[in-house]
Amino acid sequence: MFFEAYLNALSLFVDKYKYDFKKSNNFLLFCMILHYCYKTHHRLLHLQSKKLAMTKSSSPKYLSISKEIIRKIESGELQAGDKVPSENELIKTYKISNTTARKSLLEIELNGWAARIKGKGTFVINRSEDKVLTRVLGSFHAIKESFSNNLLKEGITPKNIILEKTILENGISSNINDRHLIIDGPVLKIHRLRYGNETLLKDETKYISLNCCPKINMLDLDESLIKIYEDKYHLKLEEIQRTLGTTILNPGESTNYFDSEISLAVFILDGAVYNHEGKIVEIEKSFYRGDKYKFAVSAKPQLNNNNIKAN
Repeated sequence: MFFEAYLNALSLFVDKYKYDFKKSNNFLLFCMILHYCYKTHHRLLHLQSKKLAMTKSSSPKYLSISKEIIRKIESGELQAGDKVPSENELIKTYKISNTTARKSLLEIELNGWAARIKGKGTFVINRSEDKVLTRVLGSFHAIKESFSNNLLKEGITPKNIILEKTILENGISSNINDRHLIIDGPVLKIHRLRYGNETLLKDETKYISLNCCPKINMLDLDESLIKIYEDKYHLKLEEIQRTLGTTILNPGESTNYFDSEISLAVFILDGAVYNHEGKIVEIEKSFYRGDKYKFAVSAKPQLNNNNIKAN
């Protein structure tokens, strides 16, 4: 590189000073040539470095930030349904303006990687071809999210059809984990079909104690029931039990709402929610479409010494 620059500089020197090597052996002039070549070489390097810096800086900051977040989504560091860093978090992390942070999130959304939910934030959408949904068992945080919100976070449009909403004056009983569970009446029964992008995903039936939650039948039950129990009725929830099984639903069965022309494998989820007094607040029995769901298990060690039993 230096030799090429030297020849270029030498050519410039000859043109500038009309120097003829055939007619002179002046050592001083030769040194001047070397010095001129050296200065020209460094000037060229400086210009190239400046040009490279200008090229890098010409790429808007919001694009580099959005690309970095998209790389995290592609690598799996951010999963479908996960929340993308908020505007305030981006401002704090990258020392940028509100406008740049907003444009970064919009760029991610416009490229089809995330969707914004008003009042909640921006979430990674489900881009998998089969749109298989993952739900976590054993995570109280996951249970607190409503069915509709979970779908919206993954870029899926939810829809609910209520088949039955009635009050059972005599209560309800169910078997979960080989235990016979009873909720004394009155009990609200709500049976609804849960859709995502017009596909039935979940056939859900829940029984809610009206003794623990008076007039809950008058509320909008599309939001998280767990949040309603805690925020509206100030219940202290002590335990949530859930069991997962499988079965086959055949076409034509009266209990098969999935409208499948062939036999369909489904997950059966049975659950019970207890308050701090040991009373059952809710019993659930739901069917999840087997080709649209997979379940993960989340568990944390109990660090409270009171919960550790001696062997």
